[in-house]
Amino acid sequence: MVTVRSATRADATRVVQIYVDSWNDGFGDLMPSIEVSDARIARWADTLADGNWWVAELDDTIAGFVGIGPSRDPIDPALGELDTIAVDPAYWRQGVGKALMQKALQALSDTYPEAILWTLANYPQGQTFYESTGWTPDGNSRDNGHQVSYRRRF
Repeated sequence: MVTVRSATRADATRVVQIYVDSWNDGFGDLMPSIEVSDARIARWADTLADGNWWVAELDDTIAGFVGIGPSRDPIDPALGELDTIAVDPAYWRQGVGKALMQKALQALSDTYPEAILWTLANYPQGQTFYESTGWTPDGNSRDNGHQVSYRRRF
């Protein structure tokens, strides 16, 4: 059974490992590979300490994480943003992503009437997941069309 709890600074090392592994396995040739580093762990420790971040645990292991906040692009305090959602590839298709998305959607709907997320264009795995959880492509792009956005109204 997947449980979701608030993330803490102490979760940073595991969160970074999940971030790196899910990035490298999920994006494949779409993005350059990334690596675990002390600097990345320190940045994530600070990010997790800011709140609005949760981890999912399965089998007594952190299997994924999610974070939300106000929209950064466009900058709009009335628009929420799904910042990051990532699941350890060893736990893909075991309900971890859905549990994290439910938590994020609940938290977003408590604060915002609408939310946005950005994902890579030509990334069907992510896009299928987002659409299955109620997000809709809104036709916007950035980074020379490399990223596309999805919206969800509450």
